[in-house]
Amino acid sequence: MEDVTRKLRAFFRKRLRAPVPARSLIVPRIGLALGGGFARGVAHVGVLQAFQREGIPLHCIAGVSAGAIVAAAFASGTSIEDIGRIGCDMRFTDVARWSLCRWGLVGSERMSKFLQRLLKTFQFEEMEIPLGVVATDLSSGEPVLFRDTGDVCLPIRASCSYPGLFRPVSHGGHLLVDGAMSMEVPALLARDMGATHVISVCLPMPGPSDVPRHMMHVINRCFQILQKRTEESWRAVSDAVIMPQVSDTHWDGFDKGQHLIDQGEKAAMAIMPEVKRWLAGHPLPLVTAL
Repeated sequence: MEDVTRKLRAFFRKRLRAPVPARSLIVPRIGLALGGGFARGVAHVGVLQAFQREGIPLHCIAGVSAGAIVAAAFASGTSIEDIGRIGCDMRFTDVARWSLCRWGLVGSERMSKFLQRLLKTFQFEEMEIPLGVVATDLSSGEPVLFRDTGDVCLPIRASCSYPGLFRPVSHGGHLLVDGAMSMEVPALLARDMGATHVISVCLPMPGPSDVPRHMMHVINRCFQILQKRTEESWRAVSDAVIMPQVSDTHWDGFDKGQHLIDQGEKAAMAIMPEVKRWLAGHPLPLVTAL
């Protein structure tokens, strides 16, 4: 996390030293940062639906874990309707295969075939809008950022490799795991990609009355507790936060797809007046990313 902390400090030093320009002269470039949540990541589809309906353009989109899947599908040009349909029909075995190994219980090779059905293109440089994906180096604990060029599928598999469940993904002599371990919501990455206004989407953990039903629920809750303690790092570089009310859905709640989409759309609409204020006085492009 040292590199992330250094970037945060540099970001705020720059803001403090720079003269404040007239608001009307700032052309907003909106970046969307999508957090993880496994099955609950379908809620991101509802967020995108709201942006599409309101005609809000995106400069870039970044994601970790489940957020990386939705971000890549959207950036590749897959329609919101198709992302939602595939997301609602998705099941755990579409992206995972039980295979006991010393590194984890599940292999993610099936995810490549799933992504081939979902994405329209498979190279970062071919995306319709800039895409960023975050994984975590298992040795150093530092975030590994993928953007600009290269294959998209391996970074997404790495970003979704939840420790203890999925086996780590080998890349460049390193073992990579879930991006949310080092960057719960990739707000800083969206900022680095040129966004002047970053909207972060975080999927909240279950409420205190929810009792874990099995081992994976226990592990998932423990990681969520740890991430809750560090959420200031991504909130500090976010201009707005969308938090869909999906705490009633477990990480494996694939059967609640439409409920998740509805909650994502509802939460996004709540911040829409603020987003439109950012864009006030600036004509939208004739063709937007949404």
